[in-house]
Amino acid sequence: MCSGIEGTVCEFANGHGMRQCRYRGEGKAHVQHVLTAIAVNVERLSRQSPSLPLRPSRSPTAFQDFLDRHGLSRPLSWRAVSH
Repeated sequence: MCSGIEGTVCEFANGHGMRQCRYRGEGKAHVQHVLTAIAVNVERLSRQSPSLPLRPSRSPTAFQDFLDRHGLSRPLSWRAVSH
């Protein structure tokens, strides 16, 4: 099993038949790719347990470590902060 993006590309190519498009035309092919991606994301989300808290998929950065060492609060996702 591959990790990261390689696993996702492998899943799309082999598991969802994305090597060949069902439709003619760039626009229709794009719609097929977007809808397939949405379906894969919904499938992945449905497999997650709702009782488990979300945790970051990578280790904290040096800045995040600094904040943690000094007892300063930080959100789990910097993108989640609205201004």
